[in-house]
Amino acid sequence: MSAPAGDQLPLPGLPPGPPSPAARAEPAPRRPGLRVDAFRIGFVGALGVFAAVFLVQAVVSAGQVVTLVFAALFLALGLDPVVVRLERWGLHRGAAAAVVFVLLLAAAVAFLWTIVPVVIEQATSFAAAVPRYVRRVEQLDQIQELDRQYGLFERVNSELEQRLTSGDTVQAIFGGVLGAGRAVATGVFSVVTVLILTLYFLVSLRPMTHALYRLIPASRRARVESIATEAQRRVGGYVIGQIAVASLNGALSFVVMLVLGVEYAVALAFAVAVLGLIPLVGATLGAILAALVTLVSSFGSAPPDAGWWTVLGDTIVLVVWFVVYQQIENYAIAPRIFARSVAVPGTVVVVAALVGGSLLGLLGALVAVPVAAVILLVLHEVVMPMQDDR
Repeated sequence: MSAPAGDQLPLPGLPPGPPSPAARAEPAPRRPGLRVDAFRIGFVGALGVFAAVFLVQAVVSAGQVVTLVFAALFLALGLDPVVVRLERWGLHRGAAAAVVFVLLLAAAVAFLWTIVPVVIEQATSFAAAVPRYVRRVEQLDQIQELDRQYGLFERVNSELEQRLTSGDTVQAIFGGVLGAGRAVATGVFSVVTVLILTLYFLVSLRPMTHALYRLIPASRRARVESIATEAQRRVGGYVIGQIAVASLNGALSFVVMLVLGVEYAVALAFAVAVLGLIPLVGATLGAILAALVTLVSSFGSAPPDAGWWTVLGDTIVLVVWFVVYQQIENYAIAPRIFARSVAVPGTVVVVAALVGGSLLGLLGALVAVPVAAVILLVLHEVVMPMQDDR
């Protein structure tokens, strides 16, 4: 049997040596305050969890306010390059911000004054023409055959009568009217709030950023300021570029629909331009909407004995136009506009748009790409150099 490590066997005729340090070591006394320390750690941890839950609930409760502030800040970052250009021409920061804000309001009012009435008129005309389109569908031979076999029209009419005479339907309609009025009031309030916050951010954006830079240690302040300036430039370039791409899409689509003689060209072009602001899927949604409305209007206005090209011709040409233009936009127009502002891989764009849309809805989808560009900038300029130096 071998002796334990550190112990020496006594030699014959010699007295045993002194005990080893391990043998002399006594067990450590039990700490009387161990339970108290565990209680303190658990109590502090519980307080931290409670504070985190409270902050999350507060952010969720103030979600609309946070969204408005974020939208105003995003818009201010997009308009800041114009303000900086005016400052270089000799204007004060406040005067430059006021000029940009007034020009923005004037352009918005002029646009709404000229376009919105036409859009409302054409949308109302389309809604009024829907019954005529329905009667036109009822005259189709296939629909008549389905009615003879399954009593299609009788079932639809009985279902409508049951819905219209139901108290739940009346309550839902009344609640819908109140909800629509509440939505309109909330929308007006949100627009006014965003405009006021945008003006405030435009005027105080530079003092705000300088105050934030003062919180950074002096040894790293210049580097942080350089990265923040580049991030701000990318966000502003993306906002202006996205508006330019969407406006070009709407303008060219209006010209094509005007040449084809589409009945609701102004309203459809406006919808295409607005939906074009949504990254990835916006242009496709606008194209689908325009094609469907064109198909329905062509089908409803065509005579019963019209040929298939009379009914489908405009829709086919419009679909071909949208397919061709989107290829040109994706591979020629958008890369040139976003080459210097936002350089994000396609996979990151898709993931960012999906995550942003799921978190903040339409606003999240709009700001997802520039936020992803800023994150990539930080990774490239901060994280990767730190990893390389290790």
